[in-house]
Amino acid sequence: MAGGPMDVWNEWATQILVLLSLALQIVLHVSAKVRQREASSVLLRLLLWLAYQLADSTATYAVGQLFFSSTPRDHHLVAFWAPFLLLHLGGPDNITAYALEDSKLWKRHFLSLVVQVLGAGYVMYKHIVGSGILLMLAAILMAVIGVAKYGERTCALWCANFSTLQSSLKVMAREKHHQHFHAEHQDQYTDFDDVDDELLLQYAHSLFHICKRGIVDSVIDGDPDSPSEEDSATKEIIWSLRDDRARMWTVMEMELSLMYDILYTKASVIHSWFGYCIRVVSPLAIVASLVLFQLNSKDGYSRVDVAITYTLLGGALVLETRSLLAALGSSWALAFLCGTRWNWLQHAALCTGRWHRLRRALVSLRRSPPGKMIMAGSSRRWPGTIGQHNMLRFRTGQLDPTSRWLGDISKMLGLREWWDRRCYSWTIIIPEKVKERAQWVSSHDINTMGLFRHRWDESALAEKRYPGLLERLRDFLGVDFHESIIIWHIATDLILAERKQRGHDSADQRVEVIRTLSNYMMFLLVDRPYMLPGLPQNWLYKQTCKNLDRICKTHLVHPRGNSFCTMLEKLFRPHHHSGLESSELEEKLAEIILKEPQEKKASDSENPRLMYARKIAAELLVYENNELRVLLDLWTDFLAYAANRCSRESHARKLSSGGEFTTVLWLLLEHLSQVKGGAKQGQSRV
Repeated sequence: MAGGPMDVWNEWATQILVLLSLALQIVLHVSAKVRQREASSVLLRLLLWLAYQLADSTATYAVGQLFFSSTPRDHHLVAFWAPFLLLHLGGPDNITAYALEDSKLWKRHFLSLVVQVLGAGYVMYKHIVGSGILLMLAAILMAVIGVAKYGERTCALWCANFSTLQSSLKVMAREKHHQHFHAEHQDQYTDFDDVDDELLLQYAHSLFHICKRGIVDSVIDGDPDSPSEEDSATKEIIWSLRDDRARMWTVMEMELSLMYDILYTKASVIHSWFGYCIRVVSPLAIVASLVLFQLNSKDGYSRVDVAITYTLLGGALVLETRSLLAALGSSWALAFLCGTRWNWLQHAALCTGRWHRLRRALVSLRRSPPGKMIMAGSSRRWPGTIGQHNMLRFRTGQLDPTSRWLGDISKMLGLREWWDRRCYSWTIIIPEKVKERAQWVSSHDINTMGLFRHRWDESALAEKRYPGLLERLRDFLGVDFHESIIIWHIATDLILAERKQRGHDSADQRVEVIRTLSNYMMFLLVDRPYMLPGLPQNWLYKQTCKNLDRICKTHLVHPRGNSFCTMLEKLFRPHHHSGLESSELEEKLAEIILKEPQEKKASDSENPRLMYARKIAAELLVYENNELRVLLDLWTDFLAYAANRCSRESHARKLSSGGEFTTVLWLLLEHLSQVKGGAKQGQSRV
């Protein structure tokens, strides 16, 4: 054997690439589900991202290696691996797109499909044809499966494109949008450990047309005077769920998980006659290829190549069998069976309980220790965490010399924004009171286009509720949504700090809700501005931070510096924790801002947002115990406005990394608008 690394590579490059391609497919199969968890390990996400990026390029390079290389006689078997590379390029069922933009590149994937199929076909024609009937038949079987899977992936990307989704909703018959099967076969779930979740998942499928329509903003004509039976059933489901808000929220989470399947997996093509046929035929074709290869003579083949071939066949059989079981046991299969016109199939699978027994067995397998690795399924629930960012905490943290020094180093490395997000933004498990408050958002202010009629603060500060308050604060509210968040976020901290100093009950549950919502909206502004309506105001945020720094340097001194080890511990801690209480430094800073002269004017080098926040706080503190009600109403309106006015594409994009709290709320509003006045509209937004 040659001694140098390049000689080893030249001798074994194809073998290395093919095994690497198989390994990457296994990683994608097993770890694709981590994308649906916001709190997933950074290392796991990095591993998944690398596997996704390398999988296609590795398989493509391997096909090119086979195409251009002259195969030695003892390595003649490597040409049989070309169909396996096509199978790998088809990818796993649980991840087709890593980002929403991938579906927009479906034409590029189609071109790659044509080139790779032609390349693999040439390799087979050059090296397989004439090498034995058994090996040739095995190669043909694998090539057919590989081409079908690769084409299926390209089709899934095309189906996930927004324009394709919108077109399909317009072309499809109206009754096809509604598949109400939530009341059918419920007696089959009596043996399930989580009966309620299974039934709620059926509700989610029944209402999924609302989510699918809303995400692409599609409409079809409807008769307002004589609503269809499907529309009436939809409204009945929503009305029944409104009585139990926790169940309603769960259904919204499940619908978003179904939308994730459509946008980022092969669900749209798997659960069709063509998709099920591929999944049934694939394991059988692989077994047939394995038998044919076993019967084929191995004389003249390298032992290493023979072992690799068996590895490829075995790996393909395991992965395709896993895909078959996952597809048949998915709740999407129930939707398919309920919608099929073949009554005999419905009777054989549903009425006899065969499908439900299969699903119960697969659910039990997924919960077992080996099943969590082999049959890992996608989560149907939102992770239940939200981000937090507090401006006063952020700027008082800069008083620490060690933190400031490490921040300067990260700035030199171009990582300052990442450093600030890592050290001064955090996530919490959303308190139940916050979730309950969000579910009380009203849909009465939504117009026929599905958008809020009023500004984000007009409803909360309405004249009927707080006479004269809106007029007195009008000059300080800001003209832009992002600007208003900054002003009210600071004003909220000033009010809560002053209440605490006056000895008011800080254990009031409304304080926790207000502080959580205020920090969450600030987190979206700083870390995820694309999830907010309007133009990002990064310059305004930075200028306000500079003004806060000026006050901190003038009036505050950090009690003691953190050690280098403490900062490292802070950096590498789990990003998920539950700190909401303000520190002593934050309260001192709030006291200083609040006590600055009210008549002080902002200079040309400053922005007046601190002055606006101070004036708002001073005005609300006069209310004595009613300021919490004002803040609670206002931040609820901020949350609802952000959810409703955020672009649908941003909601869809965030599903690839766990989803967002505002996305669940947006979908809830979409459903509530269906029962608000859907029967009175000239068009039904379905």
